[in-house]
Amino acid sequence: MATKLWASRAASYLRISAFHRAFATVPKDLKYTESHEWVKIDGNSATIGITDHAQKHLGDVVYVEFPEVGSSVEQFGSFGAVESVKASSDINSPVSGKVVEFNEELNNGPALINANCYEQGWILKVEMNKPDEVKALMDPDQYTKFCDEEDAKH
Repeated sequence: MATKLWASRAASYLRISAFHRAFATVPKDLKYTESHEWVKIDGNSATIGITDHAQKHLGDVVYVEFPEVGSSVEQFGSFGAVESVKASSDINSPVSGKVVEFNEELNNGPALINANCYEQGWILKVEMNKPDEVKALMDPDQYTKFCDEEDAKH
């Protein structure tokens, strides 16, 4: 509880707007997939990562597999993997486009995903070629409800 209170105060101090769930944070300015990836849209640029919900279920991330810069990704298609001490999971792209950058910091410190999956722990940047695909993604309220329903099944 103290951690949640501290995180809430830190978010308030940093002026980060977020929903607080029992164990995961869902920023309001992102879109989400059912496979627990997030995307931040800025014009035709999309920054992609895995959600707080996903990284908490994976545990300590030890390795991230990236596609090559210049390669293409398709919406909901796998482009890499995240490996943790508990499991390995494919990473799916929320949008289609061309890979323009990957987070090289994750090569030396994949645990950045655990520490801050929405900022320093981003995985990939894509130049979108089908911006309308964003309409198929969940907003924060939908994603929160989706996670609650998914967690209730387990």
